[in-house]
Amino acid sequence: MKKIILLFIYVWTLISCSKSGGDSINSIPANRVNRFADSINYLALGDSYTIGTSVDVIDGYPSQTFALLKGANFKMNSLQIIAKNGWTADDLKNGLANADKKSMYHIVTILIGVNNQYQGRPIKDFETAFISILQSAFTLTGNKPKRVFVISIPDWGITPFASGRDRNEIANEIDRYNLICEKNAKSFGANYININDAYRLDGYKTDYLSSDGLHPSKLEYTKWAIKLTQQIANVLEAGG
Repeated sequence: MKKIILLFIYVWTLISCSKSGGDSINSIPANRVNRFADSINYLALGDSYTIGTSVDVIDGYPSQTFALLKGANFKMNSLQIIAKNGWTADDLKNGLANADKKSMYHIVTILIGVNNQYQGRPIKDFETAFISILQSAFTLTGNKPKRVFVISIPDWGITPFASGRDRNEIANEIDRYNLICEKNAKSFGANYININDAYRLDGYKTDYLSSDGLHPSKLEYTKWAIKLTQQIANVLEAGG
């Protein structure tokens, strides 16, 4: 219970300082102890949301998650990002297969699918590729599916970029894609993290948008990183 309270204090401080313009991502909570002793390799898979288009790499959710875990006294060894702007699930599947990778990762996160929806590709094709990505992620964690974290696709229809488009149609299609992500993540034993409900409440606001009017700002990515960090910490400390 003590370590959970300390982690909560740490992330709450991060939110408060981020809103005030402070740079608390490097802050370390006092005397936090955890039971996970391994040195952690983290692999982040995805598209423009994962590389943090229109923000600095350090401000994207993978780098913020890495820093939060390090601040919570996990032994963080490496962060590798396999993602590109515009990638569909098939692009990610092929990119992952051809990338220079470590033999094992303690954490793998997946956020993919928005470009399948944007390009109007068949949703069945997405599911096939998504399952293949999941299975590859399991292999890379040493067949420990609890160490794979699927992040929901954010609804870009709420952003200024979607002006003039059918926002309800976009929302409905994003929901269909996320149902596929959630269904398969849970059926295979991975974690599913819903960031989209909260994103729809503020992702369109100036403070939570990057300069391109489409992608999130550092502040929005901080919210994702906090939620992701809490899930990862719970899984690792439970021996997942």
